[in-house]
Amino acid sequence: MKSLLDWIDHRTGIRSLTREALFENIPGGSRWRYVWGSTLTFTIFVQFVTGVFLWMGYSASSGDAWESINYIQNEMTGGWMLRGIHHWTAQFMPVLLLLHLMQVVIDGAYKAPREVNYWFGVLLLLLVLALSLTGYLLPWDQKGFWATRVATNLMNLVPFAGPEMQKLVVGGTEYGHHTLTRFFALHAGVLPGLLVLLIVGHIYLFRRHGITPAEPLIKRGACFWPDQVFKDVVACLAVTVAVLGIVLWSHGAHLGAPADPSEPFSAARPDWYFLFLFQFLKLPFFAGENEVWGAIYIPGMAVGLICLMPFIGRWNLGHVFNVGIIFVFLGGAGALTYLAKREDVAGPNSAKYLKAVLDDARDAHRVTALAKARGIESTALSLLKDDPKTQGARLFAQHCASCHRYDGHDGLAVELAKAVSVDDLEERTGMTSLFFSGDAVHPDWLARQSSTNEWQTVRSLLQAKAKGPFDVIASTKPKDSPEAPDLKGFATRQWIRDLLDPDKYINARYFGGTAHKDGDMYKKFLNRKVRKYDTEDHIMLEAIAVALSAQAKLPGQAADDQSDAVLIRKGIAYFKDDIGCIDCHAFGEPDPDADGPDLTGYGSREWIVDFVKNPEHEKFYPDNNDRMPAFGVKKILTDKEIGLIADWLRGDYFKLPADAQGH
Repeated sequence: MKSLLDWIDHRTGIRSLTREALFENIPGGSRWRYVWGSTLTFTIFVQFVTGVFLWMGYSASSGDAWESINYIQNEMTGGWMLRGIHHWTAQFMPVLLLLHLMQVVIDGAYKAPREVNYWFGVLLLLLVLALSLTGYLLPWDQKGFWATRVATNLMNLVPFAGPEMQKLVVGGTEYGHHTLTRFFALHAGVLPGLLVLLIVGHIYLFRRHGITPAEPLIKRGACFWPDQVFKDVVACLAVTVAVLGIVLWSHGAHLGAPADPSEPFSAARPDWYFLFLFQFLKLPFFAGENEVWGAIYIPGMAVGLICLMPFIGRWNLGHVFNVGIIFVFLGGAGALTYLAKREDVAGPNSAKYLKAVLDDARDAHRVTALAKARGIESTALSLLKDDPKTQGARLFAQHCASCHRYDGHDGLAVELAKAVSVDDLEERTGMTSLFFSGDAVHPDWLARQSSTNEWQTVRSLLQAKAKGPFDVIASTKPKDSPEAPDLKGFATRQWIRDLLDPDKYINARYFGGTAHKDGDMYKKFLNRKVRKYDTEDHIMLEAIAVALSAQAKLPGQAADDQSDAVLIRKGIAYFKDDIGCIDCHAFGEPDPDADGPDLTGYGSREWIVDFVKNPEHEKFYPDNNDRMPAFGVKKILTDKEIGLIADWLRGDYFKLPADAQGH
């Protein structure tokens, strides 16, 4: 072994280099404040190692990027930990860099002859921020895509060359595949290369000029080994433990729903270290033409002032000024970051922001589960776009919720954990919960006492000191009163039972807001006949409800329909012969004299699709349709979109175990 080491030393001089590094004098002895540079070098090394292994599983294509990250996160052995370490270490690096910059400025280590090394450090900070920005897009999820789009739009404000710079970075005029490939090239190639060059230069100049000691010197000078090495190792271990703790707690790193350029994401935000600039640009002064000042000029002047500190420090009180400016900058950035987060969780648009976060989490969970269960034939986005559970609800909210409701909301509500008491509900609306808890509840969302059917705002329940437990959803109640039936549970047995109840027919759930509320169904049948039914008649009515519901062939009650086959046959017989339904409704065969909708296949996919396409068709409401648009005839919706709505209403979609209680 000795001969091998001698051979290596003879050709590299490694022993003398190591000795020079380990036994370098530290004026005033070792200090904990000197650990930041070594810790940064360690974290950069971690990023390089984890980045190379992530590269092996990553596909830099807009059609495959999300899929490859999903594979790393959920399929590759240890991939979630690898990605988590890379992600969370990146979150620590700006903090470590700022601490290092503060230490350098406070100790005056930017003064001659160390100016160039100080500028190298400033460039390192900017490069790390650039690495974070370019890495934000690589998962190709909604959050990263839209946040990056906002960030790159700011480049258009750069005087003279802004539009051309934006095109160069984006890869043209549209955000897509070329944007991703450019960002990946910058993140994995150009910026790391520049980072290595700067680190080498930074370390070289540091070795050349040595450590600038903090005054006063508390003890005599000492060698780098062993005291400072020990402190550096402890600091690196502390960062490692913190990162691993967060990784294990969060099971890696967040992956949102696949990027969808057609669906703007209202919760798109830059990562936390850019939030101060995001909030800064929201100040009234920077509206309109003044935006360039907030985005380019003032940040540029701030960076310029930091670069001028070596010259400012030569003046009387210059060093004091520099230290003060650093604290002013960091304090201002911290305050703006806090305001940005506070506005997100408690500002005028906070309910919309928090809802978007939950929507993204829901869609991400759904598409990940679908990918695992079904595989991805084309792209993850197409897998999500073909899913009735997510897309049916979205289309319903866009096109149907202006008149209809779905359990009192627009269909896009996200179910939250039940609140057991009003105190629990109140605690989950507090600022601390909104900041830190995934179980948080916004006061403007909806809740209801579990014993009732009426949704109210959480705020109103809190004010009334209502008794729990409470069902809670992330949704806001539409401002307008419903003008058409609430379609939650459409064509189920309970839905039809209530439809045939004269006390429930005329209300907001059914036809209370339509022209049909005073029609023959209510006047001639429900109010005149059903109100007088005895027990035997109600048994007959129950059989009819079961039989009519069976026409829908709903997946959720297939087992019940099979077991109740005898009852269903009786119900059909009652429907045709005993109760007089066919006086107004066709059933089994067309009836040109029928006044009401044809109930053949009522609630089935075909029936719903045909109805949505054209409610004025002769088998539905040819003469008395009440404002329902012909979505298919007028080409408002495609056949595929109508089918997605129908499948969602019927619960006819791929179900995961967690979906058992959802809609």
